[in-house]
Amino acid sequence: MSEIGITVTQHLLGQQAEHGGATGAFTRLLNELILSAKIISREVTKAGLVEILGFTGARNVQDEQVRKLDVYAHDIIIRRLCHSGHLCVMASEEDADPIEIPRGFQVGNYVLMFDPLDGSSNIDANVSIGTIFSILRKKSPGVGYQMSDLLQPGFQQVAAGYFLYGSSTMMVYTTGAGVSGFTLDPSVGEFLLSHPNIEIPSRGKIFSANVGYWDYWSQETKNYIDYLRRPDQNKPVYSCRYIGSLVADFHRTLLYGGVFLYPADSKDPKKPHGKLRLLYECSPLAFVCEQAGGAATTGRERIMEIMPQELHQRVPIIIGSPEEVYMAEQFYDGRLS
Repeated sequence: MSEIGITVTQHLLGQQAEHGGATGAFTRLLNELILSAKIISREVTKAGLVEILGFTGARNVQDEQVRKLDVYAHDIIIRRLCHSGHLCVMASEEDADPIEIPRGFQVGNYVLMFDPLDGSSNIDANVSIGTIFSILRKKSPGVGYQMSDLLQPGFQQVAAGYFLYGSSTMMVYTTGAGVSGFTLDPSVGEFLLSHPNIEIPSRGKIFSANVGYWDYWSQETKNYIDYLRRPDQNKPVYSCRYIGSLVADFHRTLLYGGVFLYPADSKDPKKPHGKLRLLYECSPLAFVCEQAGGAATTGRERIMEIMPQELHQRVPIIIGSPEEVYMAEQFYDGRLS
């Protein structure tokens, strides 16, 4: 019998059954996150009708204008997961500080890092957006949490993935045993397995980057992009596709192959190390990509091995098919120019 069509809950329970010592806490935690995504998806599809598009007038910790739907998604995840009883702390791209579990609520042994609504600058243009999540296991002793529970390198993630709110709503996730994709069937309100055992092609024909920042890129980045654009009988002719919504750009790269990059640039002196956040964007997507057979690097360092120094640390990223990422590393370490 084909796996296609089984629910995400059935899939999670199947994985849980393979671990004899599993308590079910992790499965229940993910189910709360899935329910949050269903609620966010419902609101995204009718955002223009309920007047939650546009800006709130506030700015987040990144000094970016906060959109109403960002705030809604952020609050939904916090409210649902605080009540789960399985978390000791959370952290959000939208919040400067860790989000503590309110006094009186049961706490657990997991940590949730999340970007509630990635790509939100595209909301008003009806472009695909998404929610990115990373789940870690608490390392410190005792009931409370320490910053070391939040500042863990990517290879210590228990699970990671994203929800994509596009022409259909999808969930793509990994627990370290491959990558699976589920599509929300609105008629029954369930995520059904639509993309079992996702494997990224070893090479693609698409590169995804904001070439509008060309003048601010390092010479190594320019040389690599020149290589991708240059006709060569030993490689495919690459097309440039850039949506400007990380989840959407990454999802296309995961399915079709190729490479997505957001390198460091000199345009904003406040962001010398790139724009994307290590803990909320780069580490979780790197985990997904590697589990699908891909790779993720800063150009000089594997994303999954970076030891975070701060909650909102930014890093450059090159992620996608292993052959493209390996080639990029050769440009950055001087083997190619």
